[in-house]
Amino acid sequence: MKKVGLLGGTFNPPHIGHLIMANEVKYALQLDEVRLMPTSIPPHKADPSDATPEHRLRMVELAVSGIPGLSASSFEVDRGGISYTFETIKAMKEQEPDTDFHFIIGGDMIDMLPNWYKIDELMKIVKFVGVGRPGTEGKTHYPITMVQIPEIDLSSTLIRNRLQTGGTIQFLVPEKIGTYIRQEELYGIRSADNRA
Repeated sequence: MKKVGLLGGTFNPPHIGHLIMANEVKYALQLDEVRLMPTSIPPHKADPSDATPEHRLRMVELAVSGIPGLSASSFEVDRGGISYTFETIKAMKEQEPDTDFHFIIGGDMIDMLPNWYKIDELMKIVKFVGVGRPGTEGKTHYPITMVQIPEIDLSSTLIRNRLQTGGTIQFLVPEKIGTYIRQEELYGIRSADNRA
């Protein structure tokens, strides 16, 4: 069985915290690869910015390019609509029956698990992997493999706020992401700005 990690999220934009999480779990659990999979329309939050699903997928592709064992998955963006993890994993298992999927979530998502769509059925078809995040409990009665990683208090919201208030995001996102944000004029940035 191929062991594949899935790290879902809005990636709005992707940042070094996402890459650290994916890489640490890959090595801790000896996974063959970890796929970063942007949602099309997330069920838990409205998209507050002007980054389309295609923009977010492209940024993830740029973020993981050249990193062994990390890849971008267009699965949910290609499917479109609201991205429910249960429907996604069910469809992926049908396409790849010989793959053992490990779904990676942060402490904030662990706290919300009881509210997830078809969570009990989901637990039967995928292994959950949890990583701590600052300011979250990360405790649940659901069976989750916890992986200790260096915790960085960094979020996509912080990065968008930095961009919108003229702050720097250097070292918080891969350089290629900053360049892309400028080129595409995302998050209210003009291409002439040097903030990204």
